[in-house]
Amino acid sequence: MSSRKMLGEASQPKTAVNFKVPAHACDCHTHIFGEPGTFPLFAGRSYTPELALPKQMSALHKALGIERVVIVTPSVYGTDNSSTLFGMKLRGKTARGVAVIDEKTPERELDAMHRAGMRGIRLNLNNGPQSSLPPRERFTKAAERMKARGWHIQMFVGPAVITSIKDLVMASAVPVVFDHFGGASLSSGVDQTGFSDLVDLVRAGKAYVKISISGPNIGLPYAGAMPLAKALIAANAERILWGTDWPHPNAASGKKPTEVSPLKQVDDGEVLNQLALWAPDSGTRQKILVDNPAKLYGF
Repeated sequence: MSSRKMLGEASQPKTAVNFKVPAHACDCHTHIFGEPGTFPLFAGRSYTPELALPKQMSALHKALGIERVVIVTPSVYGTDNSSTLFGMKLRGKTARGVAVIDEKTPERELDAMHRAGMRGIRLNLNNGPQSSLPPRERFTKAAERMKARGWHIQMFVGPAVITSIKDLVMASAVPVVFDHFGGASLSSGVDQTGFSDLVDLVRAGKAYVKISISGPNIGLPYAGAMPLAKALIAANAERILWGTDWPHPNAASGKKPTEVSPLKQVDDGEVLNQLALWAPDSGTRQKILVDNPAKLYGF
């Protein structure tokens, strides 16, 4: 596992941001991949990432003019949130987190994570330890547990799953967040199957969506994301979040799960500049970058 240190560094912006980033802006989707001796990886993981450390993430956000961050526990750690908590502690009051748990996670552990700044749980139904559970059952159990705690549920799913749980999300008593355009294909337009259901949930104020270009989508023309982003923003700008997905893990590298998959080298300055095209109005960007994350994550 020491070879994880030798392949390369997590990406840093190369392009300057071309609009005024508002004060207290938040990157709502990042990960920390710590030293393997301190933060062991989940045996059932689907890939092995390179290191991506808090100091590198801080350098990223300094270059982008981003103050706040949400760190999300990735699938490679299973239900061990130690690396995320490590990153949050070093970042301090400007950090919040999203944890991965299961039915065995005790309430006292959730209490401790809340004090540390965790504000939600992530259900990863594409890969990870909960991937074999039926989506509706997994969502219902999570919603019941999070209702008492006041946390939200973040979903890493595809459009077909969104369609299958749309009624549950509409009736949910807890906030729901969908990662990465709800898993929509950036090359398939607004008429692709399932996307209208995501728009309906956003319009109704029943779901947030991160207009973050996830690892699998990197490499496609950014122009493909524009109609999707504009449709979601037009539906309800108060339910839109933005994130980098730094350090851009490469889960689909073709490597064996135990072989190191190099992180994708992404110019996050260019990625952030897309937001000015998707939301030309500074007031809308204020909602997406500052107001919405402050409300959801409790900054």
